[in-house]
Amino acid sequence: MKLATLRGPGRDGTLIVVRRDGLSYAPAGTAFPTLQSALDDWERAEPALRALADALESGNAAAEALDPHRLHAPLPRAYEWVDGSAYINHIVLVRKARGAEPPETLRTDPLVYQGGSGVLLGPTDDIVLRDARWGLDFEAEVCAILGDVPMGTTAEEAGRHVRLLCLANDVTLRNLVPAELAKGFGFFGSKPATAFSPFAVTPDELGDAWRGGRLHLTLRSTYNGALAGDPEAGPEMHFSFFDLIAHITKTRAFTAGTILGSGTVSNADRARGVSCLAERRMIETLEQGEAKTPFMREGDTIAIEMLDEAGHSVFGRIAQKVVAG
Repeated sequence: MKLATLRGPGRDGTLIVVRRDGLSYAPAGTAFPTLQSALDDWERAEPALRALADALESGNAAAEALDPHRLHAPLPRAYEWVDGSAYINHIVLVRKARGAEPPETLRTDPLVYQGGSGVLLGPTDDIVLRDARWGLDFEAEVCAILGDVPMGTTAEEAGRHVRLLCLANDVTLRNLVPAELAKGFGFFGSKPATAFSPFAVTPDELGDAWRGGRLHLTLRSTYNGALAGDPEAGPEMHFSFFDLIAHITKTRAFTAGTILGSGTVSNADRARGVSCLAERRMIETLEQGEAKTPFMREGDTIAIEMLDEAGHSVFGRIAQKVVAG
């Protein structure tokens, strides 16, 4: 089942069910007007939405053509946006880039931070850059949208709480990070609004590609029209989504509508490219003695999507342009 959110009439938009090919949709209806309302009452909402999805696929539901520019993030605002960093290669490279050592618990204790969740960007929203000196970067990653998750949930229990999966561009202002982390209080100003893919899909829609709390598909990032990277999202995700859920619920519960990120998808194989410019700059430094790729500037574009084995875009495409703020 593939879900999305049309902009308006209110802040949380209008929930729609999308045909598998992403070309048409049907409104979810008054019983579940927003994605958050469906997540809050998932036991009732899921079968009703699935029935509509089946009718849409069979041609038995009135369908409207879908314009991606009318879409907001699947959750235009979320109760919480918790981002992990589950790819070891990414952690090592970006820490080298800012002259920091990886934590001693790199492979045993997940890294997470809590991002801003009140203002989230739709898949075609511009990235507003107020100062080019801040070092604007994209970060392509996979996200899980959760139902209610009790405190003390184990990794073995976590799968039942994953409602949907989607993609994100976790925008980062790299040059603001070192001074901010030096304060010992985590990311804040260095993490502007995150953008999300047009569609969020239920795990069963992914078939065997979703297994063990990892999504085994390639994630493509196209920067200024050229392929930046197409790493495999599954094999090198050191901590699975199930591991991340167990980690974040150690001391508190999470409510339906929480978004949990994988962190930037990254492979050790350099041939798979990168999912952020910080990695490319660090590789250039290691191989050529200095970083040659600049950070994003006004007019730059970034597109992020995940393709299935047949080459279909599973979550639709994040397609953003940098504009001056």
